[in-house]
Amino acid sequence: MEPTGTLYDAIGGIEVLRRLSNTFYEAVLADELLAPVFADFTPTHIEHVAVWLAEIFSGPTRFTDDLGGHHALLSAHLGLHITEEQRLRWMELMAAAVEKELPPDDLLRRRVLEYFDWGTKIAREVSAEEPGTDIGDPGPTPRWGWQGLA
Repeated sequence: MEPTGTLYDAIGGIEVLRRLSNTFYEAVLADELLAPVFADFTPTHIEHVAVWLAEIFSGPTRFTDDLGGHHALLSAHLGLHITEEQRLRWMELMAAAVEKELPPDDLLRRRVLEYFDWGTKIAREVSAEEPGTDIGDPGPTPRWGWQGLA
């Protein structure tokens, strides 16, 4: 039977996404391979990521309303020069955070990790461009549901 409702609701809302982000970034900042990518990290990054994920998974639209939306998110990755090795390590650490923080629902966890795999590939591609590069209009913030990209 196909799940109903949004991934945001199935995850448990913004508080769970804040815990997920916090757990993930604790590991990232301690990771030798990934810490350099986050040299300019601030604690507000955790909240911004939680708000982004809420919107992606069909929760409140605060990232678009208050933080610049899809264009701002992509622009933040310019010049980071993320390697495939770093992207894969990012996925490993996120998978561990998902295992720890999300409800024990295999389909939910699989869909969330599919989003991260899709999104990190885009982030890696954008990161190869230099800061200030005109990325054009990427369109609205994507939505990810039980069937993937909506």
